[in-house]
Amino acid sequence: MRRLTAIGLLVLRRLVATLGVVLSVAVLVFLLIHLIPGDPVDVMLGESAQAADRAALRQAMGLDLPVPVQLINYLDGLARLDLGRSLYSQRPIIELLAERLPATLELTAVSLAFTLALALPLGLLAAARRDSAWDHGAMSFSLIGVSIPHFWLGPLLIMVFSLWLGWLPVSGREGPGAVILPALTLGTAMSAILARMIRSSVLEVLNEDYIRTAYAKGLSRRQVVLRHALPNALLPVITILGLQLGGLLAGAVITETVFSWPGIGLLTIEAIQTRDYPVVQACVLLISLTYVLVNSLTDLVYALIDPRIRTGAAP
Repeated sequence: MRRLTAIGLLVLRRLVATLGVVLSVAVLVFLLIHLIPGDPVDVMLGESAQAADRAALRQAMGLDLPVPVQLINYLDGLARLDLGRSLYSQRPIIELLAERLPATLELTAVSLAFTLALALPLGLLAAARRDSAWDHGAMSFSLIGVSIPHFWLGPLLIMVFSLWLGWLPVSGREGPGAVILPALTLGTAMSAILARMIRSSVLEVLNEDYIRTAYAKGLSRRQVVLRHALPNALLPVITILGLQLGGLLAGAVITETVFSWPGIGLLTIEAIQTRDYPVVQACVLLISLTYVLVNSLTDLVYALIDPRIRTGAAP
């Protein structure tokens, strides 16, 4: 009963903090977008349009109102879960997000699967064979993976696997293999960071007394690492995984643009190019909300695993 009460209080605190962060992000994004140069009316009508037509369109879209009034109207719409309409296509923004969100979720899921499939064996192998060629090779890969930016790795993979070898599509979402190159681009940096964290955490746990006791009982290195070291080394790994998972959505903006992947990231870039204020606000708000929710869930999982987090006794 006491445990449930502690978890309930933690959930309530995280919920309040999440709402505060989302509100702050919504206001900040609204103000920044309205301060950048450019006018959506010019994009829609062209610079040669008549002044009367420009004024009429600006009034119809509510852009003639003072910025504080537009902000109040925007927040009022958010409270009613009304994201408004696109200035460019005049379609409800919720429909645009619903069309693009599945592609981003697919890319994120495949990237996460690739990350775990690569980072777990690399990190464990590097920890189990410390200072060996396997360790140096795994950490060299991690250093390279962290250093290569998405906007450089993506075109490189396209040249090798699409143009030279012809194995995979260049761009788009058509075909079962279309997600492979974007997922590799998006997941490489994350797998590199996670592999280093797994190695560091496992090495720290391997110095504990109960690990030496396990070896004394005659257990093999594989049994000690998988059954005793890894479960106790997962706490910091879960934290980093949650942070990086939220970062996948931010990195998807660049990756989706490089590969013309029809997700939220590409929609954000298209909306920026057309000065479509409501769509940009909705996309950034969705990415921010997902990031905050993922990190809040990570904190809750951490608290479920480690009782010290619930009681405030963690170091």
